[in-house]
Amino acid sequence: MRGPELRIEHLTATYRRHPAVHHLSARFAPGSLTAIVGPNGAGKTTLLRAVAGLHKVDEGHIAVAHADGRKPRVALLPQQSGMDRGFPILCRDVVLQGLWSRLGALRGASRKDLERAAAALEAVGLGGFGPRPVGEMSAGQFQRLLFARLLVQDADLILLDEPFNAVDARTAADLLAVLKRWHGEGRTVVAVLHDLELVRAEFPDCLLLAREKIAFGPTAEVLTAANRLKARMMAEAWDEAAPVCDSRAA
Repeated sequence: MRGPELRIEHLTATYRRHPAVHHLSARFAPGSLTAIVGPNGAGKTTLLRAVAGLHKVDEGHIAVAHADGRKPRVALLPQQSGMDRGFPILCRDVVLQGLWSRLGALRGASRKDLERAAAALEAVGLGGFGPRPVGEMSAGQFQRLLFARLLVQDADLILLDEPFNAVDARTAADLLAVLKRWHGEGRTVVAVLHDLELVRAEFPDCLLLAREKIAFGPTAEVLTAANRLKARMMAEAWDEAAPVCDSRAA
């Protein structure tokens, strides 16, 4: 497998009618492993949602493409804080949601599908959890469950929004191993992260974002003190009431 190229060209996306990502251009190489970092409110989540097709693009273009013309499969892991763990659903059924594009609303899961879901649960350390209600899970177990759902999606481009947030060190290490496995398989992986030491240790490439691109490239060259200071100053100086500037009108 070789993941697709992700190309972002002059992207502007708004949140509540104000710029969240502003005139961003970047190319994520096929099979790359990239961290997106930046201050709170820097547009990181909006960017991932735009790439996944869940947030409107106001200006610019996003392209996800394989070199051989195959249609890429894209999967997004959202932040846990935006999900309702109280919904009455079994762990097995959450994992099977990863097959939604094939099963749809009417087709039931086959024996092979159920075996695939069970194998995914086993792979993330949740063997035997299939019949358990989601509401009985800890935060770390629930994050493992969401990774299992990603496993059955078998996506070429994997987008992760704070995948290690609010989990214990062992869970984070186990999930990082899954992420590195995806990278080793040649998938294109992009993750929003806050732990800069983890980014330096495990992610070859990095995008430093403060609504606009501050730096993008090899992690050691991006996460300099000067670049991090620039990102913080830009975030603090940003005018939340600023209108969208349309470069096409210039």
